[in-house]
This record gives sequence, C-alpha cells and structure tokens, in this order.
Amino acid sequence: MTKTLGEVCSFDKVQSIHCGLPYVGLEHIESHTARFIGSSEPQPVKSSTFRFSNEHVLYGRLRPYLNKVLAPDFDGHCSTEIFPLKPCSELSRSYLLFWLLADTTCERINATCTGARMPRAQMNDVLGFEIPIPPLAEQQRIVAILDEAFEGIATAKANAEKNLQNARALFESNLQLIFTSKGEGWTEKTIGELAKHSLGKMLDKAKNQGEMQPYLRNINVRWFDFDLSDVLEMRFLETEVEKYTAVKGDVLICEGGYPGRCAIWEKDEPIFFQKALHRVRFHEQNLNQWFVYYLFLLDKTGGLKQYFTGSGIQHLTGEALKRFKLPAPPLAQLPALLEHIDQLAVETQRLEAIYQQKLAALDELKKALLQQAFSGEL
Repeated sequence: MTKTLGEVCSFDKVQSIHCGLPYVGLEHIESHTARFIGSSEPQPVKSSTFRFSNEHVLYGRLRPYLNKVLAPDFDGHCSTEIFPLKPCSELSRSYLLFWLLADTTCERINATCTGARMPRAQMNDVLGFEIPIPPLAEQQRIVAILDEAFEGIATAKANAEKNLQNARALFESNLQLIFTSKGEGWTEKTIGELAKHSLGKMLDKAKNQGEMQPYLRNINVRWFDFDLSDVLEMRFLETEVEKYTAVKGDVLICEGGYPGRCAIWEKDEPIFFQKALHRVRFHEQNLNQWFVYYLFLLDKTGGLKQYFTGSGIQHLTGEALKRFKLPAPPLAQLPALLEHIDQLAVETQRLEAIYQQKLAALDELKKALLQQAFSGEL
C-alpha cells in the first residue's frame, strides 16, 4: 500500500522564540548519515525557530542534496531551514528516517528545489510524494535489518578510516625520522642560497596584453601533484615567457590559500603561473623532491606556520621563502634517501587506495540496502 507523505505525517512549523532548549542547525547534522554532531546543551538563538520533540524527524530543506536528516532523541528547537515531520501511528519514525535517507527520495526532493544560489526543497510538493506503507510490523522488520546492517557498516567504515589514518601517520613518522636523524656531512642552507625563486604574474584583465595562455593558480596545486581539471587563461607577452613559466623540475608553491602546499612540474611543456604561486628552481635539481617532502612534513607537524604572515588570511611571502632553511644530506647520499622515501610514498598510496575503495564500497552497500528496503526486496 502507498500513501502520500502528507497523509502519514504532519508538518509542525509553528515558529517562536525558544529558550532553555538544545538547538539544531543544519551544521549540526552530518550529511547522508543521520548523525547528530551538535551539542545537547541548551542554546538560545535570537531569531524564530521550530520546536521539535523526540517524536519528530528533522529534515533539512536547504540544499537537500546534502541529505541532512535526523531523528532526535531529545526535545529542542531547530533552524527554520529544518522541517519537523511528525509521523502518525501507522508510520514508524525510523522507517520514515530511512526512507528520507534513500538516494531515490533525495533525488526526488532535490528536483523540487527553487533558487539557484540557495536551493530549497518545496515541502508542499514533498508532502505529495508517495511512500510505501507496509503494516507496522513489516516496517519494524525492515528497520531492524537496516539498523543491524548499518551498525556493521559503521564499524567497518571506522576500521577502514582508522587504517587510512595509520597509513598516512606511518609515512609521516618515517619522514620525521629521516629529516631529524641527521648524519655526518648534513648542511642547512636557505632557499635563497640553494635556488632561484619568484612569484607569477598578477591577474589584471585591463592591463594584461599578449596571447591568451593557460596558467596555474593555487587551487591547481595539490600536495605532490596538480589538478588540471579547472585551468584558466590570461594574456601573456612573448617577453614574459621566461619570467612567468615553470619548466620541468620546477617546484610551484602556494603563496596563499593553502600556503606551502607544493608540487613539482613534471611535464615537458612549460606552464604559465599566477602571482599566487612561487616558482622555485634549484641549482641542484635533486633537491626539488627533497624540498617538497620537507615542506609536507613541516605542514603536517605545524612547523611551517612559523614562516607565515597575516593573522587572518595567511601568506608565505617571497622574503619568508628566501630565508627558509632546508636541511639536506651530502648530494651523493640524496638519491638513495629519495628512493627510500619514494618507496614509502608508493606503499602509502597503495594502502590509501585500498582503504578508499573499501569506504566507497561500504557507501554503495548502504545505498543498495536502502533501495532494496523501499522496493520490497528486503
């Protein structure tokens, strides 16, 4: 049997100013999991809110593709971007929660949205959606299966995420050991002594001249690699090619945004770069990979912050980069050490790929179970 959502639950949307109650905003509901990540301590807000109880299901209508749904175990008040739905006696609250979490439901609700910048579900339309309503005992059976399955999936995900963190921590601890166990002949020199460095070209559509060329900005630079899926263009003169291009072996470092994040340009073709990036060209090219690994280590341990300026938006200025000190072994020892680190990095990436695949498979399993639950296949 199917009924419309409006036939089996009511929409409690009486606004008021509530005091002495826990508050739930959209930021307190984890996407796709129905997990509460806020506080149950009383929290007043100055604007009107909706009152809810432990008999409601809370549904976030702003950007519904985020799929923020919650079955609270406490009384409280919530943002008016969250709609309290109260199921009637023939509809299990947990059954309703799982139905709202299902991908097919999420997609249908998202299709009702109006507003390009701040899309909101039209709840009057949603209340007209049909929902399968088996007998209450059957709903409870389905909920019991999903509860047990989701508990197992949550445990498996926690283990995979822990293993993922351990793989990354092992790589970082090995880096730490290599850079702190300095042997005979190690030196510490500044980047100003070891390399030439410069910033890219300022983006100024009114003043820039020349041919349109693709260029890199800080969003394109990731750790150890480049994201070239969103490369913009601006004008460069032929006389600016040498000054504003990176060639194979150059290190490109974020000046702001995520200061210090960097990668080595490995392509044979040169690439232009914007002022938000530093280009570092070492006199001894073998030092480029060593430098990138050291920056990565300092970023993870917090040591890189000593080179930043700015209390709000932080920057790694050219002057700070010039005085940055790089510890390094004798050049003859460098290839063996880099080969060892590279092998660790490859193994870490292999383990990360395994655990990421496990996490993706567990997410797909949840989606499949929800699909089966509301198509009569459980």
